[in-house]
Amino acid sequence: MEHAPAWLTNSLIYLAAAVIAVPVSRALGLGAILGYLAAGIAIGPWGLKLVPNVQDVLHFAEFGVVLMLFLVGLELEPRRLWNLRRPIFGWGSVQLFGSAALMTGIGVACGVDWRIALVASLALADSSTATGLRAMADRNLMPTMSGSSTLSVLLLQDVAAIPVLALLPLLVVAGASSNGGGWLAGAKAVGVIAAIVLGGRLLLRPALRWIARSESPEIFTAAALLMVVATAFLMHSVGLSMALGAFLAGVLLAESEYRRELETDIEPFKGLLLGLFFIAIGMTIDFAVVMRQPMLVAAIVLGFLAAKVLVLWLMTRLMPIPKAERPVFIVVLAQGGEVGFVVLQTALGARLLDGPTSSLLVAAITLSMLLTPLMMLVADRWSARLAAGTARTLDELSEPQSAPVIIAGFGRYGQIIGRLLNAQGVAATVLDHDVDMVEAARAFGYKVHYGDASRLDLLRTAGAQSARVLVVAVDDKEQSLRIVDLAREHFPHLELVARARDVTHWNQLRDRGVMRVERELFESSLRSGRTVLEVLGSPPHEARRQAMRFRRHNLALFEQMHPHYKDRRRLIAVVKEGRQQLEEQMARERQEAAERSRKGEERTPGWDSER
Repeated sequence: MEHAPAWLTNSLIYLAAAVIAVPVSRALGLGAILGYLAAGIAIGPWGLKLVPNVQDVLHFAEFGVVLMLFLVGLELEPRRLWNLRRPIFGWGSVQLFGSAALMTGIGVACGVDWRIALVASLALADSSTATGLRAMADRNLMPTMSGSSTLSVLLLQDVAAIPVLALLPLLVVAGASSNGGGWLAGAKAVGVIAAIVLGGRLLLRPALRWIARSESPEIFTAAALLMVVATAFLMHSVGLSMALGAFLAGVLLAESEYRRELETDIEPFKGLLLGLFFIAIGMTIDFAVVMRQPMLVAAIVLGFLAAKVLVLWLMTRLMPIPKAERPVFIVVLAQGGEVGFVVLQTALGARLLDGPTSSLLVAAITLSMLLTPLMMLVADRWSARLAAGTARTLDELSEPQSAPVIIAGFGRYGQIIGRLLNAQGVAATVLDHDVDMVEAARAFGYKVHYGDASRLDLLRTAGAQSARVLVVAVDDKEQSLRIVDLAREHFPHLELVARARDVTHWNQLRDRGVMRVERELFESSLRSGRTVLEVLGSPPHEARRQAMRFRRHNLALFEQMHPHYKDRRRLIAVVKEGRQQLEEQMARERQEAAERSRKGEERTPGWDSER
């Protein structure tokens, strides 16, 4: 390694550290950011000491933050921001600035300089967007009130990062001697921002349009990077945040026709440089300071978590978030976040913070992110208790039923079956154990009974001994199989018609002797395929004929696959063989049709009106 160029050696070290640390961190459920930080710690001065000059790397990696905020600006169309203005700028502002104000007050009361307390509070008030949204998505809470509220708060934090970063140089000016130079600097800043906004409106789109006509993808990518670098340079020249310029450029192009292409071109650069930024942050942590004051680090972590939890708890008392969803909402937003690292590093560069103070705060944010998975376990248990205490209950089916059909599950699948039977005058006993679904169905006039069809006593009450058909239309695969097992054992006369969520579920149902199984998306997908063929020019009758042939072949292939679905090698061989046979058959038919057309033979005209 002695004769290798420094850039080559460092690239090898950074990429190897990231490739090893990030997958391990993700596998442990800690997220990519903590993986990058761990990689930086491992190769830095407090680890293997593989990188001697950390600051040069950090200056280069800061461009990743600039690109990140440019992409944030691209996502924030002015119209979209206006439509979401109330939840974003309402509750989002309450969380961010309320938490920052409370922590600043505590810091000043403890004798900390107000500027240091303010910078630290703004960094600690931020939450991790990546970790937060993933936690809500894993719990299927994004469509809920708590999910939309979390998204609004995190979006405000992303937007607020721009003015926060722009504020830091002004705090330096406020701490300097008041000789009028601050007013001149402010005037220059306003002038540059106005020039970027006006120039972007008048010049950016025409310039990109002209460059796009060259039909050179690499030049378009270079132009996109040039635009970001130029706006960042202009902002830096007047003492403001480079990220603010990139953000403004992104907002100006949010509604342009090149928005998606710009995102695609810049995303790889942003991801790599942002990862390098977090690696550099990990390398700059001064563990000597942390180890000398472990109690202070613990106090900072517990203090800022307590302050944020208090603000978030007060918010949930006023927001329309169900009690059972409040603990997850609070814990997700209580942790520190990636923008906090950016704020601290910018403050360190502006000399608002010294190195030891920055190391303490970076360590506190990192520890809060490490503690989040444990806090989420507590929040989940807390939510389960609240849900059990506040769950609405309905009276279960208690009167014996005598309808010839029982439908277990009245979601999107069972509703269509029930409505079809009802239109034909066929009576059906409908069971569903989801309180919200039962209440919603009853509100529309459907007779739906509350109850779990996987219970033997409830099936007896529903009339399974005298019914002819049991439709298993529940969403959950395990519950579906339990219902089938129960019916096969105690009511063997029942004809079972089951819904399969996927291929594995289909095979499991067939193992239990259920012959009438329908995959829930198969028929609708065939209809969409027919529509695509028609749009491409096939006559409707020909599109239908091809779809029906594919349907027959697919069903036959499934029957061939079923005996081998537990043997992966044999299953793949059967699938490949069946696909090849279908393709060859279709190719022969197309060739025969082309031959008939060449000879002038006319086929019997088909229908073209039925859909």
